[in-house]
Amino acid sequence: MPSLLPFLLFAFVASITPGPTNILVFSHSARRGMGATWPIIVAACVAAASIVFAVGLGVGETLLKFPRVQQAMAWAGVLWLTWLAWQIFQSPAPSLEQADFEDEGVGMVSIALLQVVNPKVWMMAIAVVSVFVSGGDRAMQVVLLALLFLLVSLPCMTLWALLGVGSARALSSPRAFKRMNHALALMLLVSAWLTVFV
Repeated sequence: MPSLLPFLLFAFVASITPGPTNILVFSHSARRGMGATWPIIVAACVAAASIVFAVGLGVGETLLKFPRVQQAMAWAGVLWLTWLAWQIFQSPAPSLEQADFEDEGVGMVSIALLQVVNPKVWMMAIAVVSVFVSGGDRAMQVVLLALLFLLVSLPCMTLWALLGVGSARALSSPRAFKRMNHALALMLLVSAWLTVFV
């Protein structure tokens, strides 16, 4: 596949640039730590790679034929992200003495379902398949692209989680941590609603 390098660059940019999933991973790792965040990183990346695979098998063409389904997915994603932004906004700063606090963060199923209702993930997958799948064994190319997307997105999301852990260590007070939660909630809210109006 001569388009392999351009695809790897595309996957890197799509995975590393700020978006709702990156912000959620950052916030979750800042509050819960790397160990608790790794499962949601894997769930998000596997879900996105699975969507690339599903689109390669023709699901994307079906989605493009039903604009109302796309619209319903967009609104479901925006409402879900709005609720998550509110949860981040009101979440307490973790106590250093309290090893196990009540905030459970985002779960694996939740973050995977977020990818499924996120129209931007579907549009990215449609772009991947339409631009980077050419003649020859289509099924094998789709499998390779989905696998490569997974392998590129995992370290990108892990970097966001490490940034979250590092920011939590740099914050010296619960008040500073709360301000960070408010800023992350606002960024998540803006990124969610931009998908509707852009």
